[in-house]
Amino acid sequence: AVCHLEGPLLVLAGAGSGKTRVLTHRVAHLLSRGVSPGAVLAVTFTNKAAEEMRTRVERLVGPEAARIWVGTFHATCARILRQDGREIGIDPKFAIYDTQDQVAAVKEALAKLDLSEKNFPPRSVLGSISAAKNALLGPPEFEGTASDFWARTVARVFPIYQEILRRCRALDFDDLIQETVRLFTEHPRILARYQGRWRYILIDEYQDTNHAQYVLVKLLAQKYRNLCVVGDDDQSIYGFRQADVRNILEFERDYPEARVIKLEQNYRSTGTILEAANEVIDNNVGRKGKRLWTENPAGEPVILNR
Repeated sequence: AVCHLEGPLLVLAGAGSGKTRVLTHRVAHLLSRGVSPGAVLAVTFTNKAAEEMRTRVERLVGPEAARIWVGTFHATCARILRQDGREIGIDPKFAIYDTQDQVAAVKEALAKLDLSEKNFPPRSVLGSISAAKNALLGPPEFEGTASDFWARTVARVFPIYQEILRRCRALDFDDLIQETVRLFTEHPRILARYQGRWRYILIDEYQDTNHAQYVLVKLLAQKYRNLCVVGDDDQSIYGFRQADVRNILEFERDYPEARVIKLEQNYRSTGTILEAANEVIDNNVGRKGKRLWTENPAGEPVILNR
């Protein structure tokens, strides 16, 4: 997984199998083979994970690590939009709305439509808007799919919510990815520049990507196809955030030439815990299939609480 250089790579990494170590050493190996740090993009899901990766890579390669783009999906897209968002009418100094700001904007939209917050809880409305954006649907497209009373009501709120954001020169977290995909789709010249820049792309926790993130990664990796994704189909728990485990299960459909490597040795848990976990997860359908093992001692028996 570390030494593989050219072409798509799927690393199925079980729990406690040294996934972060593999990712950081892979980046260091790329640099040792003459790859420019500026040609590497590493994407993680949390700021903490991004900082951890940056620190570890720096320990391995030194100050050169500062030139590698390491960040979350949202931070990466925010940088792209601040640089090139003007092309689609986005002010480079846009504000980023957090959940509290978003809820306030939904409340304002509900008030404009004279809709009750009791009947249409702002957080629930926001959840539906977020799901639409993660599926790359704007207000008109979402309205076209609205098939019940709730969805039709959200379809009325959605454009007003977007107008409030636009008036305040703000984007929410979902906009960061949706608008970057729109920028790349509407301006192939800009997409080509980023494709040429990032020759090697690494994505962590790939099982937790949603449709918008999947499309973004696919666009960026189109030119060189040097895409390394690391994840665990057995740890996909973010369906409620529109994560789609099919992105990792069907990676080889998108990249038939992909190399698949399984990290099955666990360094963290006892043998008994792993055996119990293996027996439970074996019952799942829609998984690649791997069996974790360890050289650690068997340890204490598993305690079952009912």
